[in-house]
Amino acid sequence: MTELCQWADNWVEQGQAVQAVCEALTLPRGSYYAWRHRQSREETAVTSSQAPLRGRVIPGYSVTEDGTKVSDGEIMDRIVEILEEENPAYGYHKLTWRLRRRDHLIINKKKVYRLCREMELLWPQRQRKTLHPRRLPRNWVITRPNQLWQTDLKYGYIVGEDRFFYLQSIIDVCDRSIIAYHMGLTCKARDAVQTLQQAVLIRKTPGQEPPVIRTDNGPQFIAGVFEEACAALSLEHERIPVHSPNYNAYIESWHAQLERECLAGYEFLTYAEAYTVVSQWITHYNTVRPHGRLHYWAPEQMRQRVANGQDQWIPLKV
Repeated sequence: MTELCQWADNWVEQGQAVQAVCEALTLPRGSYYAWRHRQSREETAVTSSQAPLRGRVIPGYSVTEDGTKVSDGEIMDRIVEILEEENPAYGYHKLTWRLRRRDHLIINKKKVYRLCREMELLWPQRQRKTLHPRRLPRNWVITRPNQLWQTDLKYGYIVGEDRFFYLQSIIDVCDRSIIAYHMGLTCKARDAVQTLQQAVLIRKTPGQEPPVIRTDNGPQFIAGVFEEACAALSLEHERIPVHSPNYNAYIESWHAQLERECLAGYEFLTYAEAYTVVSQWITHYNTVRPHGRLHYWAPEQMRQRVANGQDQWIPLKV
């Protein structure tokens, strides 16, 4: 088999089509692609033998339900057989299920995708239409509350129930108040919308320009229902670049405070206990806990002082 693959590779390098060469040699295309991939990996290993290894080593096989090992090269052959015998238009999702049911392989779609990519059998990706283009963050000079809000999710663990809870909070970058929050065992786009609506209802000021809401690219915030809610509430929605949490630094910093001062000190036995403790801490944060940026007043205290003319907001570049 190795000799056949070498002959096939020589002809392919001379410009012959892979399919024609494999048919002439009665060589399965999957076997040829698997051989070529092994050769490429060996060459890479030689050239980068001094480099540190990263990630999990690919085992090069999968197993069937009865524990029999099947090499990646044979899996490639079976993929080609399915395409030729059943339907050449199958994508990697359908191929995964056919391998599971026909050949009783324990295999996931990621591996099938990788093998299909190595054999150049993947269909071109369709271009998706973006209904709501992403608005990247702008530079801001914050001089008053309700100019820029930030929101994100935080996870907490319930030891007694062995599950996580979700906390989505909205912070005002100027006065550092947690305006509204959602806490639950799930957090979907409609929950994020309700939190946003609650914040707007609490902070709505006649004649004042609506704030900008800044988020990351989580599924709750890229959903159409969230974008539609922002438009309905006249809010401009900014989404930070991927892997750039520094653009959402104020809500990230607040999450760190929550972890250090609240979550790290408890082992919650029930969701009800977690809800009570976290809610009480947020109330304490808003009304009592001194904040260094606010001249060591709590957010609500600082808002009251500014309203009474006893203090003023410090301009903040974001």
